[in-house]
Amino acid sequence: MSAPAVLAKHLSRSFGATRALVDVSFEVRGGTVCALLGRNGAGKTTAVRILTTLLRADGGSALVDGFDVSTQAHQVRTRIGVTGQSATMDELLTGSENLETIGRFCHLGAGAARRRADELLRQFDLLNAGNRLVKRYSGGMRRRLDLAASLIAEPNMLFLDEPTTGLDPVSRGEMWAYIRGLVSAGTTVLLTTQYLDEADRLADTIVVIDRGLVVARGTPEQLKSSIGRPFLRVTLPDASGAATDQVRQLLGDEAEVQGRSVSAPAADGLTTLSEVVGQLRRLGIATHEVGLELPSLDEVFSSVTDHSAGPEPSPTPVGGEA
Repeated sequence: MSAPAVLAKHLSRSFGATRALVDVSFEVRGGTVCALLGRNGAGKTTAVRILTTLLRADGGSALVDGFDVSTQAHQVRTRIGVTGQSATMDELLTGSENLETIGRFCHLGAGAARRRADELLRQFDLLNAGNRLVKRYSGGMRRRLDLAASLIAEPNMLFLDEPTTGLDPVSRGEMWAYIRGLVSAGTTVLLTTQYLDEADRLADTIVVIDRGLVVARGTPEQLKSSIGRPFLRVTLPDASGAATDQVRQLLGDEAEVQGRSVSAPAADGLTTLSEVVGQLRRLGIATHEVGLELPSLDEVFSSVTDHSAGPEPSPTPVGGEA
């Protein structure tokens, strides 16, 4: 098995009396998307700043693309791209001029910087706006230009800090498509996001940080299945008492009725669903809809970052071993 693109071990960092990171360990496989989730102040931005060599850890170690972020910072920087929470382009330059300037900072010659800028403007559907001042760009265009800028040097590893914050649903969908395209081409992505649906849609793995500790990690499916069983819901054409009673008896003692719907835990998931559908057909019960409802990522997040249970989160990950 190849070495992980990111390997963080027992990272810690304090700012005075505030412990931003207590003990953070996780890894990211190459060519995948890892979403780093956490409440505001949980420590995720501090972790990203350490991994991108912008901040030194007090303890622990981290490798990015095989290089130590502390002792080999230059090698790390030449292999990564970073997009922050807000657009950082010069509004008084055109999109093309911004990208060419960054290309020159990356030691590309004038011609190579211009060609790379044109490639990226085309890739992110900005070619027609390349000669327009950035101050006239929409929010979505600015975020796409930011992402393009982080790819000037063709990095192996891309860090995206809340890449779709403030974007409308259409622009968010477009950004997701660009990120998927980059990963399909072999780029590794570590992203922080406040949108749990974004993590669910994009991430191969998720790491949840709470008060400086990793409290959950795994695939979206592993995390959702870890907090509860799926539920089977049968929705009837109407709320007639006879049909509702039949379905409730069919689903067992834990069945609950809400209007036209009857739901109950589905211990065996799809197997339970298949069995119930077959029994409904044999009994001749007409249905509007039958399906499984899995726990949501929102429920996972609320469960593992619930601060009402005590002062300290558990360091034991929900979806994987420490």
